[in-house]
Amino acid sequence: MAAVTEAPPPLAPTAPRNKPPRKRGRLTPYWLLLPGILWLVVFFALPMIYQASTSVQTGSLEQGYKVTWHFATYWDALSEYWPQFLRSVLYAAAATILCLLLGYPLAYLIAFRAGRWRNLIMILVIAPFFTSFLIRTLAWKTILADGGPVVGALNTLHVLDVTNWLGWTSGDRVLATPLAVVCGLTYNFLPFMILPLYTSLERIDGRLHEAAGDLYAKPFTTFRKVTFPLSMPGVVSGTLLTFIPAAGDYVNADLLGSTDTRMVGNVIQTQFLRILDYPTAAALSFILMAAILLMVTVYIRRSGTEDLV
Repeated sequence: MAAVTEAPPPLAPTAPRNKPPRKRGRLTPYWLLLPGILWLVVFFALPMIYQASTSVQTGSLEQGYKVTWHFATYWDALSEYWPQFLRSVLYAAAATILCLLLGYPLAYLIAFRAGRWRNLIMILVIAPFFTSFLIRTLAWKTILADGGPVVGALNTLHVLDVTNWLGWTSGDRVLATPLAVVCGLTYNFLPFMILPLYTSLERIDGRLHEAAGDLYAKPFTTFRKVTFPLSMPGVVSGTLLTFIPAAGDYVNADLLGSTDTRMVGNVIQTQFLRILDYPTAAALSFILMAAILLMVTVYIRRSGTEDLV
């Protein structure tokens, strides 16, 4: 009998092997990051290193400066100019609080009530950016001029009596007082508060407000329990974007204030450009940066949110 042999079953097709990604493809993200890294190194890291070395130098402009690791410059600068540091923090905090009180209702209006007027209101919010920071500040000298309508209205409402008692104004004069400096800071940095607040409020799902209403929550309770907690990332971002530049500002104090309202930014400018004491100016800059960094770190941890807008 002839033996019947069966043909072997066909081999199953083998899956094609995945080719290992080419090395060039793995390096693409790093090449994309390279311009930004170079920008930070050239325009941030190197100037910081240079200023750090300047702060520990001794000498004069005529004889030249040498690195002698003279850290006493930091203590001397802080002990001499601590009133300006304290004044900068107080003015920046006051301007930040005013920006929050003025900006939150406007951001809420734009996010939930503006309707078809939303784009127009947003343009009006960012309209100050269309002009120079210097021009905007100089305009307040006209607004707060002695005998002007603003000062007259404040006198009529007896607001100046309260500000005089607080030490923020002097008599019937607003210019060259702390109130004028805080008004300038508030106006110039108000958009930095409104924009993050609006972005955070716009993300809130409207159905959450409807659910709160279905649970018989009153409007204020809905705001306190739903709206404000969900907008905390915008509050934190807006306060940081307002407080940090306001604390280091010197234009408003220079144009709207007097020698009694000088902030630490004015001292740094004077040390760099007029007195030409570069080590003291550099030390003041690093003290200001360290103080702001410490306050910002504590504030972010206390705020209970890390989701910044």
